[in-house]
Amino acid sequence: MPDRSVTKLTLYGDSISGNCLKTKWTAEYLDIDHDWVEISVVEGGTRSDAFMAMNPSGQVPVLRLPDGRILPQSNAIILYLAEIGGGSELIPADPFEKAKMMSWLFWEQYSHEPYIAVRRFRKKFMNMTDEELDPQLLARGRRALGVMELQLTFSSYFVGDSLTLADIALVAYTRVADEGGFDLSEFPNVQRWIARVESDLGIEHAKKAA
Repeated sequence: MPDRSVTKLTLYGDSISGNCLKTKWTAEYLDIDHDWVEISVVEGGTRSDAFMAMNPSGQVPVLRLPDGRILPQSNAIILYLAEIGGGSELIPADPFEKAKMMSWLFWEQYSHEPYIAVRRFRKKFMNMTDEELDPQLLARGRRALGVMELQLTFSSYFVGDSLTLADIALVAYTRVADEGGFDLSEFPNVQRWIARVESDLGIEHAKKAA
């Protein structure tokens, strides 16, 4: 059960962003009382004086605690939410398994999100054509999906045999990778994993598994 000593939190995010949605999904999965404040990146909401005063980096998501403390960065936020969630199963108890989970969180932000999320945003929301996009985004994004496909050949989840923060972090942009021009039918293990994680989280299925 969540730590009820922490009263209602506030999450600031843009619902088109996988980084933001992963924080919302984690809070909902853990039944953590929170308010969601929609901040549009496209409309410049993250560049307003009020938002920049809260987070000078001008990025969402942001978590505000009742005492006014601010925590940015999606994977830091979901880790905090899981920690206050009262022994959440989203964080493996075994130190080595926990470290593996953390390694996937780092990998997601370094080797996955910069290509899949960026190509999706530029293609879907900036209306850039394939010719205008850096070809390395597609190549490196497909490479990341290939790493995931191989890992999921041997396991149903990224760490252990149940949902962890690693899955929540990775599913956020993978489930909509087709919007960035990535053909998920080439990665059937990834497709089945997406459907599995969506079911675990109780969120709408983005695509049907192969």
